[in-house]
Amino acid sequence: MSSSAARIPASLADLAVPLADLVPYHRNPRTGDVAAISESLATHGQYRPIVVNRGSLTGRPNEILAGNHTARAARELGWDEIAVTWLDVDDEAAAKIVIVDNRSSDLAGYDNVLLADILEELPDLDGTGYDQGALDELLDRVQLPSALPTETQESEGAKLEADYIQWGYMQWGVTRVQVTSDEIERLNAAHKAYVDSHGTDGGFGHFVLDGSARTVAAGA
Repeated sequence: MSSSAARIPASLADLAVPLADLVPYHRNPRTGDVAAISESLATHGQYRPIVVNRGSLTGRPNEILAGNHTARAARELGWDEIAVTWLDVDDEAAAKIVIVDNRSSDLAGYDNVLLADILEELPDLDGTGYDQGALDELLDRVQLPSALPTETQESEGAKLEADYIQWGYMQWGVTRVQVTSDEIERLNAAHKAYVDSHGTDGGFGHFVLDGSARTVAAGA
């Protein structure tokens, strides 16, 4: 029994072929996360076969169409076999299969609330493709309160700390919304100009909402 056979379940065992017999697709545009795939294989084993073209119509035998990075990860783990589903298609069909296999995952999305719930319920994140930092970032997005107590008070003639402009968020009154890092830089520039002009940051939220800040930030 090969060293990788223990990582291929019985339901896929009859599909196992030597990795040394397979070659990557010759024009694969995808750049996969081999480290994440390796972690998954090491944790779960292979739970679905890769797709390989026999190549009688292309002149390129045993060419991987779907699962190129899975095969690479298996090699790096020291596997000598991998489970395969075989096709025999021409160049056009092969190219389309490679593209749609990648594109279909690009087009997919997530129910982030449900995803966060599932990840939080797991005893650990091994083999999920997530680490604690990625989970924390996800939780920040899905647990963002729609309203929080205001963190600033108006003080005529005095500059205040812009506590409601923080990395990733903006708050005015009791409303908080998410913003990008580029927007943060522009907002900080607009906020500084507003305080310099008015001597207070009171009313800055409404200043942003009516679009005036865009003009100020553009000239900063």
